[in-house]
Amino acid sequence: MLLRQLEPRTARTTAEAIKFALWPLAVMTVLNRVFIKAVNGFITDDFKPVYNASLAFLNGNPVYTANFDSVDPHYLYPPSGTLLIAPLALVDPEKSRWCFILLNAAAIILACYLLLKLFKFTLSSAAAPVLLFAMFISETVTNTLVFTNVNGCILLAEVIFLHLLLQRRDLWAGAILGLSIAVKPTLAPLILIAAARGQWKVFYTAIGVPVALTAIAWPLSKDADKFFTRTARYIVESRDYFNSAIVGNAAYYGLPLWLTWGMRIFMGILVAITLWLLYRYYRQDELFFVTTASGVLMTASFLLPSLGQMYYSMMLFPLLMSVVLHNSVLRNWPAWLAVFGFMSYDKWLSDRWQGFGRNLEYLRITFGWGLLLIVIFCVLGDRYLAAKRDGRLQFGIDPTWASAPDSRGDTVSAAVAQSASKTDSEDSDTEDSERSGLREPEPSAVK
Repeated sequence: MLLRQLEPRTARTTAEAIKFALWPLAVMTVLNRVFIKAVNGFITDDFKPVYNASLAFLNGNPVYTANFDSVDPHYLYPPSGTLLIAPLALVDPEKSRWCFILLNAAAIILACYLLLKLFKFTLSSAAAPVLLFAMFISETVTNTLVFTNVNGCILLAEVIFLHLLLQRRDLWAGAILGLSIAVKPTLAPLILIAAARGQWKVFYTAIGVPVALTAIAWPLSKDADKFFTRTARYIVESRDYFNSAIVGNAAYYGLPLWLTWGMRIFMGILVAITLWLLYRYYRQDELFFVTTASGVLMTASFLLPSLGQMYYSMMLFPLLMSVVLHNSVLRNWPAWLAVFGFMSYDKWLSDRWQGFGRNLEYLRITFGWGLLLIVIFCVLGDRYLAAKRDGRLQFGIDPTWASAPDSRGDTVSAAVAQSASKTDSEDSDTEDSERSGLREPEPSAVK
């Protein structure tokens, strides 16, 4: 009897087997990334300049004193961001760094949970450990924690913003976006999604919050004006190190200016056409439109302007999660080859083939972002041309096979119908099957 109680539960379905296999992997990977890799740190330390700036702010000393001639991480947050992060300097640097690591780890885990909710999955679904494991095994999450920067909180702000935008809680959505912009403007392009959906109230708080925080921080900072006269100019300049944007790699490899601008303009045109197709034909498919458009905007903002770094790719998790949608643009192998380029933690530097390995390592992020934009453009373009050829543009551009109900909904409906026809003697098996399914049945599915 004792041995039977100690025996671990055996999976009866494929979904249960996936959960039993991946939950231990996911949890142990989270613990390793947070308490081992992140605490150990690395030669790249994004937290040190943030802590020093916070300490200077609290002590009334100049904040924007970085030496931009060095390749060390610099403090680049605006006065509004300095105001928000200043409490970090209330404790000693080591404890403050540990708290910041835990804050970002918690933000990433919460963003994972909210992403599951956004796509109608529950924590009991097989998607939960898959997503958690995929996030924490990626380069973007690993190095965000190891380098100890604020990107985990920015990801959480992005996911909350998408939730509130879809719920049409415009002022709150703008407030969350405004808070993130107050620290760093990574998510600023997402305001275009609100404009495309006609949610103009988002602009009130998205602009008002950082302006108000800047007004509060200005008299408290000794050199707030230096951010605009000195630091901002450095931010918009391109550099040839730690920069995976087109202009960064072009400068590193010495490409002519006309070729650099040619690539940027070409990719910009692809992005503009992609966004037009999404706006024209998918605006009513809210979840698909918001997650896909946000991914396109974020990827373009990494690839085309002056600076793009690999761990910025964290903001693409909503786009990657959209693969579960029946009409997703990511259900093809080139898209995931691109994802490998900018998400993988693998290093391609080779002792035997040094030149080849170095080029592959330096270029894979740029190629990954570029390939992802090209794939999305090609998928939507092919759908448009096929719909035009078939004379069904007025009904949308989704192919006929993608017009069927979501496969997740079919699975749930079938499970509910089957459970209704089961006899009382089969009730226990039915309950096990429902617990191991992709998600809980919804009232609409029951109907």
